[in-house]
Amino acid sequence: MKIVASKQMAFLESQAYRNGCSEEEFMEEAGKGIARNVQEFVSRHNLRETTYLLCGKGNNAGDAYVAGVYLLTQGYSVLAYQIVPIGDCSPLCQKNHDRFLQQGGQVHEVNRVKEELLFTEQGVILDSLFGTGFRGTVREPFASVIRIANKSPLPKIAIDIPSGLNGETGIVEGEAIHATETIFLGLPKTGFFLQDGWDHVGKLRYVDFGLPKQYIEESEADLIMLSPDIMKPLLPPIIRSRHKYQAGLVIGLGGSPGMPGAAILASLGALRSGAGLVRLLHPAGMEAELSSSPYELIKIPYGPKDAKKIIESINTASAIFVGPGIGRTSKARDILKNVLPNLKKPCVIDADALTIIGEEKIKLPENAILTPHVGEMIRLLERSAPQPSTKEFLQTCQNFSENHQVTVVLKGGPTFIFHPDEPIMVNPYGDPGMATAGSGDVLTGIIAALLAQGLRPHYAATLGAYLHGVAGEFAAEKKTPYCMIASDILDHLPEAFR
Repeated sequence: MKIVASKQMAFLESQAYRNGCSEEEFMEEAGKGIARNVQEFVSRHNLRETTYLLCGKGNNAGDAYVAGVYLLTQGYSVLAYQIVPIGDCSPLCQKNHDRFLQQGGQVHEVNRVKEELLFTEQGVILDSLFGTGFRGTVREPFASVIRIANKSPLPKIAIDIPSGLNGETGIVEGEAIHATETIFLGLPKTGFFLQDGWDHVGKLRYVDFGLPKQYIEESEADLIMLSPDIMKPLLPPIIRSRHKYQAGLVIGLGGSPGMPGAAILASLGALRSGAGLVRLLHPAGMEAELSSSPYELIKIPYGPKDAKKIIESINTASAIFVGPGIGRTSKARDILKNVLPNLKKPCVIDADALTIIGEEKIKLPENAILTPHVGEMIRLLERSAPQPSTKEFLQTCQNFSENHQVTVVLKGGPTFIFHPDEPIMVNPYGDPGMATAGSGDVLTGIIAALLAQGLRPHYAATLGAYLHGVAGEFAAEKKTPYCMIASDILDHLPEAFR
């Protein structure tokens, strides 16, 4: 799904209006979709059927009033807090405000925010104070409204964008709603994924408000958001007659004394993602530390002078992973200096290997996939990088991908995928509980397995990040973000594949 700047979305809508589309019909469809999402949220979380509308003066508030009308018809109790005198609001906002009242909705015009803004019952808060055109710092009385809403234990659902968030840059200069979910209309906005945006949007939900597809198809996208419809076709097909070598041989180069876990997690990630065989090349002397690894993992020790043997062995693989737990010792550096430039098969490079590449200026192999976090990416850029989570930083990462002809999976919340001459992809799936040791090693193994099953690097990286994120969400739902560990992601890969 295309991600566009707020200005681009406004332009698409204006084009549609000029060509005969109805703003009122768009609002009706938006409100209907918003109400449906609120109902699904309330049902999913077993909440009371009570909704509080926080209404500003624009069409964003008009969307909320339409949603309120539909919720009332479903037996909901709906109370709107109108923060701006209704006479100062947009015509469509006024019209649907009146319609909401006629349907039996309650409207409370707020004069003294602290005394009058009360959320006395269980339910949800529907935020419609500002739309995607908002810029700057939220002023009073809206700042106080947002502070009170954020302090409330009730879930907050934002219409199109959390109020106070800049839809272009993702910057929050003052107060902004911390949404539990954001129901975006038409297309997601760039600001969701930049700067402060990801900490405010919560889970993203989509509503089609009727914008003709031709406008979306002709629009220029800043980014592309991963979604199930474009991910599912990438899954490698399962052929009934296949054998383990057709399923793919993954060979990993990783581990070091005292650090067996990362290599085991990566190997398990590959085994659990469809690889037929996984072999781990590890420094001699680690046999005891690796004794608790899975029965299915084939372990092969090597010595400091075995670079030639490693190269010969590793190039028999369908796909390779390098780096998890390998350490940064002089021995590890010598091995990587000899091995990496001579890899002939698709490979995933992660962890300490990325740091060593940056410090030693080792040539990257063809078809490589790099999986750095932001700190590792900055080191790879070899110069003063722009501020992370900005458009400029993302473009710098894209330039690195193209200059080195590699795929880059920039891990984080959210994760970005860069590939030469392709749009930047954004993975909106995942959970903060995935910020735990070993999570990235699991991702490395997943991607290596997909490479081994024949996916091209771009597709393997994209699908791998998606599956990793979805499995992480399942794990967090079961364990909570506080309690999950990396192996929980492995345990929930089956749900992600299903």
